[in-house]
Amino acid sequence: MFHKIRRHTVACLCLITILLLLVGCQATEEVQTEPALLLGFSQVGSESAWRMGNTRDIEKKAEECGISLMLENANQKQENQIDAIRRFIAYQVDVIAFSPIVEEGWDNVLSEAKEAGIPVILVDRDISTEKEGLTACLIGADFYNEGVMAAEYLIRKADSLGLDKVNIVEITGTEDSTPMRQRQAGFMDTIKDDERMVVLESINGDFLISRGRECMKYLIETYGDEIDVVYSHNDEMTLGALPEIEKAGFSPGQDMIIISIDGGQDAIDVLKEGKINCVVECTPMLGDKLMETAIKLKAGEEVEKVIHPEEQYFSDEMDLSGLAPRGY
Repeated sequence: MFHKIRRHTVACLCLITILLLLVGCQATEEVQTEPALLLGFSQVGSESAWRMGNTRDIEKKAEECGISLMLENANQKQENQIDAIRRFIAYQVDVIAFSPIVEEGWDNVLSEAKEAGIPVILVDRDISTEKEGLTACLIGADFYNEGVMAAEYLIRKADSLGLDKVNIVEITGTEDSTPMRQRQAGFMDTIKDDERMVVLESINGDFLISRGRECMKYLIETYGDEIDVVYSHNDEMTLGALPEIEKAGFSPGQDMIIISIDGGQDAIDVLKEGKINCVVECTPMLGDKLMETAIKLKAGEEVEKVIHPEEQYFSDEMDLSGLAPRGY
């Protein structure tokens, strides 16, 4: 009887030991799968397919990299972004990233982040500041070159049609934002020596489909059939403008040359229909670069000050039948 009890006790002890070892292994695995870092990210908003595609890509890549993401939507208000950055600082995140709504007005809050020892990454848009070292780097498109590509297409198109004079209306993005300023500058710098090119008016469409509609209605009422070209700083405003052009009895893509920027699926579909002539790409797929850069910064490594993705344009000069879905 004693031997039976002893054997039973030994068996129980062995079972308990095995269970403890399994729990220990599980705990070790949990430790090993802890997030690589905590990233606070303030997004401009969800005003466009581009912006929502950008948010989805960042969320996806953070999950793939094992990075814990604190994501806040500013709903197009700078004060919301400033509040979000202060919350990130209070929470002691490892890295802060944000897409600034406008260029000015960030010095105070970014100085607070610097004092807290938290590196800051600019995503998609730049800021204007006289202070050194407030941000680690910028990850985003070359907006100036996007404007250049749009203008170069227009010059080729004007040549092919044999146009002697080209009247242009420009629907710009949010006033004082980086893409607005640089897309305009790249375009204007490229056409300035071409005497055929005349800019009738530039009007702020705030990157919104509703404002694109309002702006186009006003421009048609003001200039009518004088308009040869509509240069729009993003697809949403372009898609808002097209119905107003058609309501006025004009055929977009035929009576007016339509040039857009972003390269979202909706705009590409309309380009294939012939109602848009050129769409310059501005990819929102910046998640990979953001996660890679954030990990380097946490490790104390040096990073490039400006990181641009490769981009292209799509136009009625091309066969687009084999173009893959855009994903945004």
